[in-house]
Amino acid sequence: MAENEQSQQERTEPATPKRLEDARKKGQVARSRELSMMLVMVVGAAACLVLQPYFAARLQAILRGNLTQRFETGLDSIDLVAALGSAASDGVWMLMPLFAVVIVAAIAGTTAIGGFVFSLESAKPSLSKLNPITGLKRVFGVNGLVELLKAIAKFLFVGSVATLLLLQLQERFLGLGRQPVLDALDEAAALIGGAFILLSVTLVLIAAVDTPFQLWQHRRKLKMTKQELKDEHKETDGRPEVKSRIRSLQQEAATRRMMEAVPTADVVTTNPQHFAVALKYDQGRMRAPRVVAKGADLIALRIRRLAIRHGVPLFEHPPLARALFNTTKLGEEIPPRLYTAVAQVLTYVYQLRSAAVGRRVVLPEIQVDDDLTRRAWERSGNEGTS
Repeated sequence: MAENEQSQQERTEPATPKRLEDARKKGQVARSRELSMMLVMVVGAAACLVLQPYFAARLQAILRGNLTQRFETGLDSIDLVAALGSAASDGVWMLMPLFAVVIVAAIAGTTAIGGFVFSLESAKPSLSKLNPITGLKRVFGVNGLVELLKAIAKFLFVGSVATLLLLQLQERFLGLGRQPVLDALDEAAALIGGAFILLSVTLVLIAAVDTPFQLWQHRRKLKMTKQELKDEHKETDGRPEVKSRIRSLQQEAATRRMMEAVPTADVVTTNPQHFAVALKYDQGRMRAPRVVAKGADLIALRIRRLAIRHGVPLFEHPPLARALFNTTKLGEEIPPRLYTAVAQVLTYVYQLRSAAVGRRVVLPEIQVDDDLTRRAWERSGNEGTS
């Protein structure tokens, strides 16, 4: 028991949603027997009051049918047994509505705070459940002491209320014998229903105390140590080496898709060695040219080689290449400040494609603002693809 208390003291972290869900799958949820009992009592008492006319009518019919026998025929033992069985059957059918309401209340009380849980985990045979030492620890442990104190307090509280109630109603109960049968039945039903309701109110107070306690105790049992919390985070988010491998595979896949787009580009601007940015422009579907591939150093070299292999023009302009690399993400359209410069490049490329043999095409003078190139040049040694 000391080990369990020490272990509980080390559990300082609240249970995570995953731990709560795992416990729920094992059938470990908060339950309050006092809440269930209270709902059964209150709903049963209310049903008795609501169904009082129905019960009175059916009870009168049962009594009338079994007490008004023709004495001429007589009753032997077989007839008595048959009459008793018929009366018992009628009584059970009379109480069926009350049974149905109480069963629904019992189910609602059981699932009120923990919800409906169906788990075969708790039904599995376990040697620890048969261990007498474990059973003694449960009986004489903290939980057993709490349950004992709760039972004593509930007995004293409900017993005191019941005693006071009987003292107040004893004259009315004793007076039932002096009343006619039908009036006595109505009076007895009213007394029992009223007493039932008052006793149920005491259980409401007990349930109001027990339900929060059960919720607190359930979450206390599921508390975690700091190490368990770290292990769960690792298991949930993935271990660092696994996450690193996943990121590496994702980056390789992104690079492969990017390289597949290089042959479709209209032009590749280069640094000439440090940067390479492939641009594509479809006048019917794009508002501005779009970056379909970009990279630095080794990636830039691969982009240039692919472009040469597939006949994509290379345009060497270091400031423009640095500016495109710095300001535009992969798959995005170029910023408005580079519209003029890129338009000049594309115009030059289109003229080269359509120019007659021997015709000279003038290389455009492209101006790029310095602030668009500075940061890319400073981080060129640290960045690959984006």
